[in-house]
Amino acid sequence: MSQNLVVGLWLVLAAVAANLPLLSDRWLFVVLRPERAKPFWLRLLEWGGLYGLLVAMGFGFEYKVTGNRQAQDWEFYAVTLCLFAVAALPGFIYRYQLRGLLGQAGR
Repeated sequence: MSQNLVVGLWLVLAAVAANLPLLSDRWLFVVLRPERAKPFWLRLLEWGGLYGLLVAMGFGFEYKVTGNRQAQDWEFYAVTLCLFAVAALPGFIYRYQLRGLLGQAGR
């Protein structure tokens, strides 16, 4: 695998993973409970878990492409968490703002 392909794949996975908890009504992406909506704290927990999984995948990709892994300080995790939050913005806007407006317009 070339380095450009790995980076592009990782960025696409990051964008999808950041929005997945906000767009899915399944609890932990498995259990569908139609009588109750998924609470925000569960969406946040899923989002944090996906962030951890994505960072681990990034370290794995880095090791596979370069043969070693760079040590990271707290700044790396703060920046990647903020970028992951920015990537989740479209899903957040759809879930908490746009769906209500579309529901009102459809009445």
